[in-house]
Amino acid sequence: MSNDQNTFSRRNFFKGAAMGTLGGTILAMGAYSYSPWRKAFFSSAERKMVDIGVCKNIKVTNISETSWFSNADLMGDIKGAGGLLVNQYSYNWPPFADGTGLGKGSYESGIAKIKHLLPHDLEEAWAITEKLSVHPENAGGFACLIEVEEMDGTQHKYLLDSGWSYKWMDECFKREGIDEMLKNREIEALFISHEHFDHYWGVPVTYKYDPTITTYIPDGFYKEGLQYLKDAGHQGKVVTVKAGLQHVSPGFASYVFGVPIICRVYGEQSLYFNIKDVGLVSVTGCCHQGIIQFAEAAYKEIRYENDQLHGIYGGLHISPFEDWDPKYDDLVLSLGKYGFQKIGCNHCTGILCAKKFVEAGYPVVKGTARFGSKDAVYLGNGDKIGFGVDV
Repeated sequence: MSNDQNTFSRRNFFKGAAMGTLGGTILAMGAYSYSPWRKAFFSSAERKMVDIGVCKNIKVTNISETSWFSNADLMGDIKGAGGLLVNQYSYNWPPFADGTGLGKGSYESGIAKIKHLLPHDLEEAWAITEKLSVHPENAGGFACLIEVEEMDGTQHKYLLDSGWSYKWMDECFKREGIDEMLKNREIEALFISHEHFDHYWGVPVTYKYDPTITTYIPDGFYKEGLQYLKDAGHQGKVVTVKAGLQHVSPGFASYVFGVPIICRVYGEQSLYFNIKDVGLVSVTGCCHQGIIQFAEAAYKEIRYENDQLHGIYGGLHISPFEDWDPKYDDLVLSLGKYGFQKIGCNHCTGILCAKKFVEAGYPVVKGTARFGSKDAVYLGNGDKIGFGVDV
């Protein structure tokens, strides 16, 4: 297919996909990703074309994509605690466990057991919470390192998320040298995608090595999440990013989607990088907003090179529990309309989904299935991906 045909197809797809909010329940489950594909074309989206500048390239190191180790244990706990809409801080999962049992805990009673140890005595804190928790061995976490090179060669390093388990994430940080980067103040900021346990609860591991690091959180954190920043030992600046686009550095902007998410969480922050002569690269923690809304926001809001959605990295929230449903096939087909030239997926994308992408002929970058990642079909723990020149 020619470039002109690709561009025509992509633009018309976005015009057809442009639509408003569908409601809390659908958004919470990620079904927003599926429903537009089942509808006829909508009215054209107005494009703001905000100029965020350009960068030369980005590199992503997957510190950990293994958020949990057993789907059955995770879903069994959620069901036993009352379901997907129950406050996550009540589950009695680590680190906020108080020993009262599944679904009977609270942030206040749990943090009281370990607050005096944060952020430096994490081994002792984790040993305490393990004894009081439901399935502490199931906790892992999601986090990645993003390295951005500006056009003049200036280098920036950022963290996206800080995982869940203190023990697991500390091991992962040391494996990838993140601990030393933080100690040396090489990492400029921590971006938290959303308040979920597997992306946020491991934040003391970051603060253990740099308690002053600037931390960006999406608007919508609950009082427990806001208090945890203080209780975890943070001494630096906290930036609460409102819904919409926020410019960070040349070629880099974050975007907060005001969406309700399961386990009583609200709002997800994702990242966009405009690479010179290449196109836009989208990086996400979980993509609870859905791939279509993620791509649509870029199309409507940002001016990017070649009008090309070049790449995507992260968890795409499609069949995260390997429970394939026919409606997901529509979404796999729709992905081809974006014209992505490099896809780096993992975490809540689901292994079955990644295999579907490969079968469909999409440019999926495979991994090495090391350090606990289950399959080489996607980028696993310790794997890297680059976008742009000289990477």
